[in-house]
Amino acid sequence: MGRKSTKRYSPKSTFTVVLEGMKSEKSDAQVARAFDVHPATLSRWKQAFLEKGAEVFGGSEEVKGYENRIGQLERMLGQKEVEIALLKNSLTGSPTGIRGP
Repeated sequence: MGRKSTKRYSPKSTFTVVLEGMKSEKSDAQVARAFDVHPATLSRWKQAFLEKGAEVFGGSEEVKGYENRIGQLERMLGQKEVEIALLKNSLTGSPTGIRGP
């Protein structure tokens, strides 16, 4: 016997199912059946939405923090590249880094 394949759902379809489950007067089992999703899966998705849904609306500050950190890391990387180039030039004794005859 082969293993049962796991269905994959896009974020958009997952959101659609969760939204229908939240606003519908139907039971979770009825909504799950209508979308061909297991009721336990719908329950898990709804729980995740309730726990993490606020991040959707409050995420801009977090994104700005990550963007600032990325900028800092890019500047540090640039400084290190300059330091490496200077060290290479000082080892070769040539300002271009090319050794003469």
